[in-house]
Amino acid sequence: MRGLCWPVLLLLLQPWETQLQSAGPRCHTGPLDLVFVIDSSRSVRPFEFETMRQFLVGLVRGLNVGPNATRVGVIQYSSQVQSVFPLGAFSRSEDMERAIRDLVPLAQGTMTGLAIQYAMNVAFSVAEGARPPEERVPRVAVIVTDGRPQDRVAEVAAQARARGIEIYAVGVQRADVGSLRAMASPPLDEHVFLVESFDLIQEFGLQFQGRLCAIDLCAEGTHGCEHHCVNSPGSYFCRCQVGFVLQQDQRSCRAIDYCSFGNHSCQHECVSTLGGPRCHCREGHDLQPDGRSCQVRDLCNGVDHGCEFQCVSKGLSFRCLCPEGRQLQADGKSCSRCREGHVDLVLLIDGSKSVRPQNFELVKRFVNQIVDFLDVSPEGTRVGLVQFSSRVRTEFPLGRYGTAAEVKQAVLAVEYMERGTMTGLALRHMVEHSFSEAQGARPRALNVPRVGLVFTDGRSQDDISVWAARAKEEGIVMYAVGVGKAVEAELREIASEPAELHVSYAPDFGTMTHLLENLKGSICPEEGISAGTELRSPCECESLVEFQGRTLGALENLTRNLAQLTARLEDLENHLANQK
Repeated sequence: MRGLCWPVLLLLLQPWETQLQSAGPRCHTGPLDLVFVIDSSRSVRPFEFETMRQFLVGLVRGLNVGPNATRVGVIQYSSQVQSVFPLGAFSRSEDMERAIRDLVPLAQGTMTGLAIQYAMNVAFSVAEGARPPEERVPRVAVIVTDGRPQDRVAEVAAQARARGIEIYAVGVQRADVGSLRAMASPPLDEHVFLVESFDLIQEFGLQFQGRLCAIDLCAEGTHGCEHHCVNSPGSYFCRCQVGFVLQQDQRSCRAIDYCSFGNHSCQHECVSTLGGPRCHCREGHDLQPDGRSCQVRDLCNGVDHGCEFQCVSKGLSFRCLCPEGRQLQADGKSCSRCREGHVDLVLLIDGSKSVRPQNFELVKRFVNQIVDFLDVSPEGTRVGLVQFSSRVRTEFPLGRYGTAAEVKQAVLAVEYMERGTMTGLALRHMVEHSFSEAQGARPRALNVPRVGLVFTDGRSQDDISVWAARAKEEGIVMYAVGVGKAVEAELREIASEPAELHVSYAPDFGTMTHLLENLKGSICPEEGISAGTELRSPCECESLVEFQGRTLGALENLTRNLAQLTARLEDLENHLANQK
């Protein structure tokens, strides 16, 4: 490192006017972190300080400064230490000159040891602009003083040298030689300089110019280094970039194979990068947070699969499935609709204040997604909607709308009620009114399944047990959908058995759409919701016999009623005739 700083010392001792006039090639310093430690105590007279200021300006002009070349910092000291500008402040000599010309001396004591400690701990820190130690950029401190230190310097200077800082001690006039030798790096005859006055400090540079100027062998372009060339005294050496190692020829570089060390712990593959080993997973697998293990990729969670009912990952792809009784369509994603099903479906939606308006809109969208997979028609599925809070309101009964489009439009027009959560009252309303023939429900004799779906986000404020049990006694197949703070025990009490097939839950309104998968596979009668109820086709023989029996019975009643009406008419005619 010592030899790398000889060109710097040349510039230190050479007047800037002479540098501009000197003939021949300029001395190159190469990458270097250089900090000037300037004594500005009261013993330095104003004109002497001005001479030192001009000296520093000349030095800066002669340096090859830049982020990748020489970085310069300046600190001054007396009884305290002041940073004029740190290593990372400027990359142009013009900016450095301007800061030096604005420098105002401190004019107090001479605490040289304190200044060395500041340089070691602060000025040469990475935070101040010094390059990290692993880059092996030389660190040089040039101390210029004119007197005896008022504190100890030997111990702190030894610590600085131990940290790799090369120290030059330049004494002017009244400087103490013993202190200079205690501060400087060995060999002392190359690092300690003493001049009689500030006026002679520039002549000192001229005197040693020929001896100290080193030839920049790297600049000649014949070094053959693949990456970087670094000057050394009378020679040079090659250095590789981070992540590479120098080959036996001491010129070419090879990328370090970190994986060959055998300690990467990668489950699948190890890939060497400039920053070290990186684990890589085979196709169809994802790297886990530990950075080493791999897991088979679940394509159903990682892509927009578009499956209507269920997505199943299979190797490097996925496939869509439909519930039992429904066929996968030609697009490979959608399922056949519930065309053969006949259902009377009443939805009870929670409109309490805890739902909030924006979430209520999500609930309406959720209801319309259920309608989308039903065959809504007077002969197929009929849909009714009831909203409840502190009271109950029928939004539209079972018999009002005959198409899915009409139902969906009506759902979107529903207004949010707010207030409380009277789920028990809503169940009673459903049992007593919603499934009545007056509201559009089909007669029980037709064995059309009756399905109730309760949607709620919290605990009921009234008792639900009586009317939940009554609904099931009336043959209504009950589903309970809970969101957020819905109570599981209440959901299970509302739902039909088994609860696992009739209770659904989502942690929040934004994630409840996944519940559609379960409901799509359940509401169609052929998929199991009408367990215990038999839905017979009107074209089957037994249904024809039943229909014939009901028709004959109705005709007999009509015949009896007609006979009674005829008898009354005859009595009326006789009565009128007698009055005449």
